[in-house]
Formats: sequence, C-alpha cells, structure tokens
Amino acid sequence: MDAILDNIIDEHAEHLLRLAYFYVKNRYAAEDIVQEVFIKFSQRDYEERGQLRAYLSTLTINQSKDYLKSWHYKKLLLQEKIFPAQVKRQRDELVAEEERSQIGAAILQLSLLYREPLILYYYEEMKVHDIAQLLGVSENTVKTRLRRAREALKPHLQQEEWEVLQHE
Repeated sequence: MDAILDNIIDEHAEHLLRLAYFYVKNRYAAEDIVQEVFIKFSQRDYEERGQLRAYLSTLTINQSKDYLKSWHYKKLLLQEKIFPAQVKRQRDELVAEEERSQIGAAILQLSLLYREPLILYYYEEMKVHDIAQLLGVSENTVKTRLRRAREALKPHLQQEEWEVLQHE
C-alpha cells in the first residue's frame, strides 16, 4: 500500500501544489494543504474509477478554501496589514516561472470568484459542466464568470495576443 501511495504522491504532488498555490498564494501554506490532502486520502477507502486526479483536485480545492476561512489565515492577513515591512514572502521555483509571466500574475490578482473558474478551465482543463458541479453553481454562472474574468484580464495583458482571451 505504501508503494502505491508513494506513486500517487509522485504523480500528483506537483499538480496539487500548483493548484493549492493559486488559491492561497503562499508556498508553505500550499505545501501544508497538499500534505493534508494526502493524509486524508490515505485514511479514506478510495475506490479507483479513473477519476483520481479529479478527486485529489477536489480535496485540494476544498482544503484550500477551508484554509482561506481559517483563523490562522485571517491572523496572517492582519499581521501583513499592521507590519508590512516585516512580512517577507518566499517564492518557490515551482511556480516562479508561472508568476514571472504576465498572465500568471494577472490571474493571481483576480478575486477568487473569477480566478477559480479560470484555473479549473484552463489549468485543470475541466469542462464547464464539471466546473459547475464542483462549484455548486449553474453552467451559465460558470460561463459568465469566465467571460468576466477574461474581460478583467484584458487591461493587465495589454495588447499581447493570448490564447486564453481568444475563446470569447
């Protein structure tokens, strides 16, 4: 069982870390979230139906949302506002490449309401129907959020031609 779990971790850890980072914008918090996801996964009886990546992604998204609601996160936000000079964010090599790109930085500046469907649609390559089920909203709501997110990205990306914006 340990060998199977090790293979699952090796195969999915980087993807889940990137996904968690897009939610919490903090390398260390993302690592903790992914670790929690794998702990929960190992304690549950998961029956393989060919949807392991989606299952782990859902666990990661839910764990990230729980973190954003937590007292610890709110305390960190307050500390950043009170002592901005003392707060130093350490960037990770894993996501540094994406952050350096204009589109990655622009996506991170969007609110979670618009960032979430964009990440799921473009990075996770999920279909609108699946995103709607995952978020518990209608398909039209997902489409509207994607459209508004693209519109919000346009000013940040200036006149560059991006594949993301050509789907309007």
